[in-house]
Amino acid sequence: MSILDTAQILDAGLDDWRKLAQALHARFLTRDFSAGLAFVSAIGELAEEANHHPDIVLTYTHVDVKLISHDASGVTERDVDLARGISTLASERGIPADPSAAVVVELALDTADVAAAGPFWAALLTGDARAVDGDDVADPTGRVPLLWFQHTDAHETPRQRFHLDVWVPHDAAEARIAAAVAAGGTVVDAAQAPAFTVLADPEGNRACVCTILER
Repeated sequence: MSILDTAQILDAGLDDWRKLAQALHARFLTRDFSAGLAFVSAIGELAEEANHHPDIVLTYTHVDVKLISHDASGVTERDVDLARGISTLASERGIPADPSAAVVVELALDTADVAAAGPFWAALLTGDARAVDGDDVADPTGRVPLLWFQHTDAHETPRQRFHLDVWVPHDAAEARIAAAVAAGGTVVDAAQAPAFTVLADPEGNRACVCTILER
């Protein structure tokens, strides 16, 4: 099954869901634990019927759901279909979604030698030095953020080599950037916006606000 592009996902009418990085994300405001647990159980039954299983985080006040087709390394029609089904379950139970709450944080490290740096960071973050896939260190259990290596020329420290990629809903990026600027930050580079905008804190440390648009 083929990966859907950004336009196809936006045209799918998934009002409760936002694509961040490689997956669809949604937060449902269940407001109490028992309602959340019942909702998760209903999602489980739906997932079993579809033979396609989301990642779910249950908390006291909300349920976070992530959908991705791991065999395709992206969002496919299976994810869209299951997202629609989960939204229907939520609507039937009077459970609202909060699309603006979706967020994914990734770590980015400038390096001139992925082969040398990769096993160290894989071992440190996941306990397994082999957990390097191309330019990524990914924890299959989801305990730590994905770390990706940004290729650069060799250079001497000190220089900022780590930065955060903060993925937010495409329709929430302007507000998030404005909030960071109001809190003392500056926009360093918006040439690639809305794909990503580079911000800096008052000491010059940088981070990127990322969306799925224009990628």
